[in-house]
Amino acid sequence: MPSSEAASRPTLALCAGALAALLALAASPCGVVQAATTQATAGRDGQRDFDFETGLWRTQVRRLAASPGAAPRWLEYTGTTRVVAVHGGRANLAELAVAGPAGRIDGVALRLYEPATRLWRIHYANLRDGALTAPLAGRFVDGRGEFFGDDRLDGRPVRVRFRIHCPHADRCLFEQAVSTDGGRRWQVNWLATDTRLGHGAG
Repeated sequence: MPSSEAASRPTLALCAGALAALLALAASPCGVVQAATTQATAGRDGQRDFDFETGLWRTQVRRLAASPGAAPRWLEYTGTTRVVAVHGGRANLAELAVAGPAGRIDGVALRLYEPATRLWRIHYANLRDGALTAPLAGRFVDGRGEFFGDDRLDGRPVRVRFRIHCPHADRCLFEQAVSTDGGRRWQVNWLATDTRLGHGAG
């Protein structure tokens, strides 16, 4: 999730950790999301695709901050993400709590699986303002998750892309990027690395 909202979400998202960003977007899908829906309908059942995330993780976040008249700079945060599966794994909650010199980010991501479309939707709420973002929608292909949605950055509409990849069972990477030209070019504004601390009951 860009504006101050999308940039400080991971997603969301959680994400485990990253979803907090977005994680810091069920609104009508558009554009890329509609295309993903068409592809996913004919795909495999992915309702267990988030099972890998259940448990407690150490989270390291880098967030790109841009201020008027100043060069963009990366802000760093550390903390934890706790992920709990509900409804037999067809939904889960990711709770992010990280802090750094620039302050704290506390958020909750809700991920819901839609059997009809075989898509996951990621919703993120930043506890600072209590607002629930519009969802990101997507799925996992060959172990990599990719989710798309729409938001606003500095008052302008932007496309949001959120990616999840776990090179190791106990280490996952999250990346959020935004586009102001319909997805032709992307600017990464959120990176998170989660390292497993312990498994939790689903």
